[in-house]
Amino acid sequence: MLLPTASGSPVASTDLGFVLPHEHIFTLSPEINQNFPATWGDEDTRIAAAVDKLVAAKNAGVDTIVDLTVIGLGRFIPRIQRVAAEVDINILVATGVYAWSSLPMHFAITGPGTTFGGPEFIDDLLVREIEDGIADTGIRPAVLKCAIGPPGPNADVTRVLRATASAHRRTGVPIVVHTHEIPNAVDAQRILEAEGVDLSRVMLSHLDGVLLHDEDLDYVESLVDRGSWIAVDQIGIPWVEDADEKRMDAIAELVRRGHSDRILLSHDSHAFSDMVPAAMLSGELAPNWKYTTVAEIIVPGLRERGVSDEAISTMTRDNPRRLLETTGAGPY
Repeated sequence: MLLPTASGSPVASTDLGFVLPHEHIFTLSPEINQNFPATWGDEDTRIAAAVDKLVAAKNAGVDTIVDLTVIGLGRFIPRIQRVAAEVDINILVATGVYAWSSLPMHFAITGPGTTFGGPEFIDDLLVREIEDGIADTGIRPAVLKCAIGPPGPNADVTRVLRATASAHRRTGVPIVVHTHEIPNAVDAQRILEAEGVDLSRVMLSHLDGVLLHDEDLDYVESLVDRGSWIAVDQIGIPWVEDADEKRMDAIAELVRRGHSDRILLSHDSHAFSDMVPAAMLSGELAPNWKYTTVAEIIVPGLRERGVSDEAISTMTRDNPRRLLETTGAGPY
């Protein structure tokens, strides 16, 4: 099947190649940037730096990235189009509303359960982007993105999950959920399933947080048992000492337990972000938090742990393709 890209030219799902399914090019705070321009800097310089980082990813063997920047994270598609025009890499984009704990005021005071009340309209906005393109760019998203932060599924987060579920059922586009800690992923599955979502069309992100802090493989396996994709996708972030070594140990054990066909690997990295310390982006605090680490460090490290090339190809090529192809199953 064909999937929309930021270049405007669709890509066959069979041509996605090596995929990083959870990345960002820019995550920004537009109101902050507009009033304090130094928080963004020079547009052309930022674009050029992003191009350089994606060229490095391509040279490392990456063929496709999924940019999961949505409303609430500073998504601006014309800027991504400029980057896409300069690189030989597929960039797929997302639609959604990122509510870590609370909604932007535009959504927070109108709609069900709010000050002014009224029917839900978030799902209509997401469906419009999927069907007609984002703003006036004509670029259509390939993924729906939502989030659960540390407060768990409060009223705003639950509202977004339900609206995302509605947009998914109407379009068939797969869902990616940012999760944070136990039991965020279970909460997401519970709410989405109650809204009629087939959990085999859902990717649960940042399970490496659980693997590093709680070392709870059983919790992660329970998510697979209910049908979802599990993503170890903050690779390179040193949450704990020897974090990537521990990530690889956990991935290898999950593969040994028979789950290679449900695991996805990525970094949740950025070319630039005003939301994380500059020392992380520069490599001073997180030298491996970049688009090349999965290909250059994790893949060889998994081989050293006895993970077969077939399993590695499954996690980096087949699984993201299969997730994205669930769009082809259509609405339901």
